[in-house]
Amino acid sequence: MKILVTGSKGMVGTALVSHLKNFRDGKNPTRPNLKITEIFEYDLHSSKEDLELACQEADFVFNLAGVNRPKDEAEFMEGNFGFATTLLETLKKYKNKASIMLSSSIQASLEGRYALSDYGKSKLAGEELFFQYGEEVGAKVAVYRFPNLMGHSRPNYNSAVSTFCHAIANDLPYTVNDRTTELELLYIDDLVEGMLDLLEAKEERCDYSGNTPIPSHEGRYCFVSTTHTVSLGQIVDLLEEFKSQPKTLMMPRIPDGSFAKKLFSLYLTYLPIDQFKYGLKMNIDDRGSFTELMHTQDCGQVSINISKPGITKGQHWHSSKWEQFIVVSGHGLIQERNMVTGEIVEFEVSGDKIESIYMIPGWTHNIINLSETQDLVTVMTCNEIFDPSRPDTFFEKVVED
Repeated sequence: MKILVTGSKGMVGTALVSHLKNFRDGKNPTRPNLKITEIFEYDLHSSKEDLELACQEADFVFNLAGVNRPKDEAEFMEGNFGFATTLLETLKKYKNKASIMLSSSIQASLEGRYALSDYGKSKLAGEELFFQYGEEVGAKVAVYRFPNLMGHSRPNYNSAVSTFCHAIANDLPYTVNDRTTELELLYIDDLVEGMLDLLEAKEERCDYSGNTPIPSHEGRYCFVSTTHTVSLGQIVDLLEEFKSQPKTLMMPRIPDGSFAKKLFSLYLTYLPIDQFKYGLKMNIDDRGSFTELMHTQDCGQVSINISKPGITKGQHWHSSKWEQFIVVSGHGLIQERNMVTGEIVEFEVSGDKIESIYMIPGWTHNIINLSETQDLVTVMTCNEIFDPSRPDTFFEKVVED
């Protein structure tokens, strides 16, 4: 399959082309039936000849080109309707009935606050042009009315999310006029997945009731159903939480598929390079060091323990707290003793064979570096964050001297 992407240097175009190239180059095995041989990228700096060649050979067209922040409102119609006309006429010139996708906007509904939108009017005109073209030549036409898009784009332009991400990541001032204002957001990766579904004829279809898509197998429009409706207040609160994570070590809740997970990924793309790395507090003594790596709101914490040669650490038990010790380098011995029965168990551990050992509540335990020359490095997870006011940690040697 040969694919033409217009507007290929925009936010959506850049993301889509990157994913298409992964399929073309055999780097993404997740859609084995998707065979892409060539990608034509068309943008503002492309020539008329580039468009002519692409329109001769393309089997599928993604029309993402458009104008959203012109100097003159008349440019809306010229940019969004004018180029669409040129594209369709060029396809007709070469009798190419390739399937074609149009990136439109929910503003094309001209409903509610969009009623007087010149941008919406230009998008609606483009939609009708594409529908008429499909009927005239018998080509498949897929029109998407996208809501607000959420991806890496220029801040202080046309995306509040990008503006907030950039400001908070770079310690810049920002203003939230109304924290209760809600946005419906479509994340760029979800949009791209929708476009890949379209290539495989698995698109979701709908009709519209005002600005609301109504799923329908016979719908006139296509849509990506995975969107998130959030308030400006929720967005900036999450971003401030992400900002504080290197200091607090607290990893926010980011369930799979959640808005928070997607926003955190986007936020990180705005970090200045000098913030890619951050220091951690190493608690160092003559036995080695102990460093907390990460705290979580409901799954405890993760730490790294380094023991010098011959050193024994631990020698305590917990009533409810439990841990996992995972030696990743060195050679050691873990001992545990049941506080009631006196039973002792031992586990010889090594970075050559990585295993996880539970420290059971009610069993006193230790970890001994058996090497005379090498540090013992252990990843330690605990089901709760250490609370000095309720440590649940009681000294008790596993084996008396």
